[in-house]
Amino acid sequence: MFQIITALIIFLFPLAYSPGPGNMFFAANGARFGFRSTIPANIGYHVATWIVTLAIGLGFARAVDSQPQVFGALKIAGSVYVLWLAWKMFRSGALAGDRVAKPASFIDGVVLLILNPKAYVIIALMFTQFLAPGDPRGFVVVIATVFTINNLIAFIVWITIGDQIAARFRTPDTARKLNMMFGVILAGVAIWMLLS
Repeated sequence: MFQIITALIIFLFPLAYSPGPGNMFFAANGARFGFRSTIPANIGYHVATWIVTLAIGLGFARAVDSQPQVFGALKIAGSVYVLWLAWKMFRSGALAGDRVAKPASFIDGVVLLILNPKAYVIIALMFTQFLAPGDPRGFVVVIATVFTINNLIAFIVWITIGDQIAARFRTPDTARKLNMMFGVILAGVAIWMLLS
């Protein structure tokens, strides 16, 4: 079991820590609002991650394989949702006293995971590599938990980086430019999600 978990973590490392939709979303929110404000969305994303990973591990992947239009619809919906979040960030005003700009919520985190087709691909790929026919259902729980914790740690790293880089930009004069920059980055992520 220890060897399989070690191999799983090594397998997941480049996938979890490389720039992707989730990492960039949370880095942008960390930069915009600070580390603490990302906690609700982070919890939402990772509760959804664990549940979706369990569902895929227990057979949801077969349903998606038999209906490829589900994957296509998720891809489009996820891209549109991230684009909407990018637009909200792009239009945000100054950091202090701004009534428009708000950090991502628990629900935003859940929706981001559910509408991220790349997450489904990675999860399905992970199970094809680390779950053998006849493995007990409890092993699916172990894999889902390791995957979720590894992903959470990667997000914390990206949020911290975003928070530290943006710390000096948290003034009313530079907040608008920072919001626009991260809005453009998130829009790029949305387009990347749609085209990949």
